[in-house]
Amino acid sequence: MGLREFLRRLFDFLAPRLCCICQTRLDAHENSVCEDCLRNLPYTMYHTKALNNPLARLFWKRINIERATALFFYYPRSEAANIIYDMKYHGGRDIGYDMGRYSALWLEKHHFFEGIDCIIPVPLSRKRLRKRGYNQSEDIAEGLSSVTHLPILTDVVRRVTFHESQTHLSHFQRQENLKDAFQLRHPEKITDKHILVVDDVITSGATVCACASVLEKAGEVKISVFALGFTQD
Repeated sequence: MGLREFLRRLFDFLAPRLCCICQTRLDAHENSVCEDCLRNLPYTMYHTKALNNPLARLFWKRINIERATALFFYYPRSEAANIIYDMKYHGGRDIGYDMGRYSALWLEKHHFFEGIDCIIPVPLSRKRLRKRGYNQSEDIAEGLSSVTHLPILTDVVRRVTFHESQTHLSHFQRQENLKDAFQLRHPEKITDKHILVVDDVITSGATVCACASVLEKAGEVKISVFALGFTQD
């Protein structure tokens, strides 16, 4: 039993865990989201056509995209949105890990990770990281890695600027907001590699494109993308 699992069981004994969607008590074998709520998530099913789906098409002609998928459709104020809200704003680090692991178990059956060499979570700016205390995309990546055993690289790209939230910006404004937002470090670690870029929610794809475009400067880089949620504009 790993440390994370031991602590989870200890805290579950002291303070029973609740489903982050319906708030019912979780059974011992359930993690973050109960089985009923998992069954009712609005799944994208994009993994069945990972080369050509609405999410993958966001990146066509913008980056060297190989495949892309998201676990579920994300709509603000929907029940599934509670997964993202709790993960990002209520300190729900286990949620990111658990949903990443759940996603990996699902996607591995469909060979989504075939040929991928490493995982790079989209980094936060230092200001945002200090305020939140953690990067939720890293937690998702850790969940993915626990199943796939792919290495997570967090020192290859960093976010050097943060101007404002992307939430209420137009497609063009999002692209402008992210100019020069990322900086490549240690390019030798990813040259000629197939990278899985991980984000929590994708709307326009501007953040992932800005990050991936910097990664491509290392040379001969292939990019695949995974997110928990996908919001179609």
